[in-house]
Amino acid sequence: MVKENFSEPPRKKSRVQSKSFDYSLDFEKINFKEHPELYRIGKGEQGVLSVEPYKSEILPYWRFASVEKAEESSNKIYDLFLEYIKNQDFVGADMARKFLQMGYTRARRYANHKGGEKYDGPVPTDKKGLSGSHGRQELPRTSEDKIKAEAARIFKQKWDDARANPDYLALKEVFLRRFTENKSECHDY
Repeated sequence: MVKENFSEPPRKKSRVQSKSFDYSLDFEKINFKEHPELYRIGKGEQGVLSVEPYKSEILPYWRFASVEKAEESSNKIYDLFLEYIKNQDFVGADMARKFLQMGYTRARRYANHKGGEKYDGPVPTDKKGLSGSHGRQELPRTSEDKIKAEAARIFKQKWDDARANPDYLALKEVFLRRFTENKSECHDY
């Protein structure tokens, strides 16, 4: 259900600038179930830990430390994905897709880098919250952690299933036509 639009949505100062995702929104004050018009798909996992109430609904199930946890987690998140689709809730479905994607990417990082540290040294203070190396050298890959690699494979399959789901793709088209002026700014890789 969409409630009346904000005349101007609540905003906050943001260091992060992106053409594909609006980080200046005050995510603590916006319920995206009530205001889906403010949601932007963005690139990759943008907003996955910001957009409420979906973050709070999905995050408790997100686990990849073992094969069993990855199976249970990816199945539960995919079930939530299907439930959001059933309820015609594109934003929820897209957020569940992002959590599946994040399960894959984080498990792969831990499979390749013991302890999950990909770059040498701390993130520069002015770059916190931004992805990337920020001039830091990538640490050498360790021998692959087979458990994390399998966890990544499990999440990748569910992520692929979500991205290809015809009902999700149809909801996405409706969402883009209804709420997005420039479709080229919306990515979901």
